[in-house]
Amino acid sequence: MIDAIDKLYDRGLSDYFMEPLVLTGENNEPVGLIRDGDAVVFCCRRGEREIQLTRAFVDPMFAEFPIVKFRNLIFISMTLYHEMFLKMPVRVAFPPLSQIRDNLGETISRSGLRQLRISESEKFAHITFFINGGHHQPYPGEDDICVPSPKGISFQEVPELSIAKVTQQTIEGIHSGLYEFIAVNFANGDIIGHFENTEPKIKCAEVVDKQLGIIIEQAMAAGYTTIITADHGVLEQAIKPDGYPGVSHTHNPVPFVIIGPGIKKQIGPGLRKNGKLYDIAPTVLQLMGLPKPELMTGQSLFMNDTASPPKSKVILLILDGWGIGARNETNPIYMAQTPVWDRLLRQYPFTSLQASGWAVGLLDWKPGNSEAGHMSIGAGREVPQDDVRISQSIENGTFYQNSVFLDAIDAVKTKNNSLHLISLLSQKSSHGSLEYPLALLRLAKNKNLKKVFLHVIFDGRSTKVRNASDLLKKLVDEMKAIGIGQIASGIGRSFALDRDGNYQKTRQAYDAFVLGLGRRVTCHLKGARII
Repeated sequence: MIDAIDKLYDRGLSDYFMEPLVLTGENNEPVGLIRDGDAVVFCCRRGEREIQLTRAFVDPMFAEFPIVKFRNLIFISMTLYHEMFLKMPVRVAFPPLSQIRDNLGETISRSGLRQLRISESEKFAHITFFINGGHHQPYPGEDDICVPSPKGISFQEVPELSIAKVTQQTIEGIHSGLYEFIAVNFANGDIIGHFENTEPKIKCAEVVDKQLGIIIEQAMAAGYTTIITADHGVLEQAIKPDGYPGVSHTHNPVPFVIIGPGIKKQIGPGLRKNGKLYDIAPTVLQLMGLPKPELMTGQSLFMNDTASPPKSKVILLILDGWGIGARNETNPIYMAQTPVWDRLLRQYPFTSLQASGWAVGLLDWKPGNSEAGHMSIGAGREVPQDDVRISQSIENGTFYQNSVFLDAIDAVKTKNNSLHLISLLSQKSSHGSLEYPLALLRLAKNKNLKKVFLHVIFDGRSTKVRNASDLLKKLVDEMKAIGIGQIASGIGRSFALDRDGNYQKTRQAYDAFVLGLGRRVTCHLKGARII
């Protein structure tokens, strides 16, 4: 597979868009297909990108493409991807501790005020589910608008995505006079920031800047106070310090700018330094004249109550992936023509917010991500993320005592069936880490399970460019040291983790894992030996 990946690199393919690869034995039959009676562990933890593939395995009403009707398949998700799976045959290894109560959306709803959420489909879960603390259903008085993202074309060819339609929906919400609070996500920065080429990133910044100007003008005229911020950084770093293209999230802080009638930098409210994303919710509530719930431990970003603007309606505009970067040619935002953004920074109160590591409930060395960022923004407090829980369980040993894993291994071992691990080939992604399948391999080895197959998802977002073959070499070395496991198939993240309802992408991953469809790569095994 490593050789095949390198050859596909030469043909211009990248990890993210890597076509399905299926390993076969000497008889040209696929190695390690998922069959009825086997157990599958989906070793990803976030949720919105894992839903479609999970549905194909467990949803009895699934009709998006032909599937195998499994009767005795054990399917385990690392975390709860969606509340719908509570009614389906999914075993959750690390169920949510609880939903986040007294968050920003719930507090506004409880006050009897109406609110509006707007995003294109690529980030719809973030402006709704994640910012609402894990609640899938809108709160009373909350309206949600999902604008479809472009389909059938590479996003870097349309860096504007559907931002103009998001802006139009926002303006209609402003003019309706119905909403005291409007939360908007501009998805462009995060989506385009993950590509290698700098030019689409520059155009992305310019498109965002133009739409910012349109919304600000309308919001000011309607008496709204607008907060502009971001959930994490990525767009601001086209070239990393080591010279490689910047395609992954950063540790950089994000901006916080407040614009409103009568607010100017010289006479406006003073803003605290060293704030965090979870300080945004208390700030919004203060602007709206609403009391902060006791569970919100974040603090308003205004220096003191008397310095804050008068009570007003609020627009919270989240520029996804818009971090604060270097003021040089490595930063597409700096290189772009952004007259609106430049004017806002000159004329209005500004501060920076921490958006990575412990500040958003992640391990200290981890960059921020959209899930943790939006959850922190809405919660108004530090929310420990699942990666912390899972990593700590591996460190303290409780991972190897997890009854969900143990029961599945015992079940397949008794019937001489197989364990399958679907895992992202990455070490730092917000969706998963290779430490999860490696820990499960150790557990399977200790339980004397013989047949374990890995179906890897090539990342291309949280890794170096074209890094899959190197990571695969490291993975195989680790597997050899453990003494169990066989790579069975691989596919790009664009297909396996689609979140935009493009089930033909999902089908390619499913068909590779279950039917062995894809580019076949011959694997010469010596007898029945497991590598």
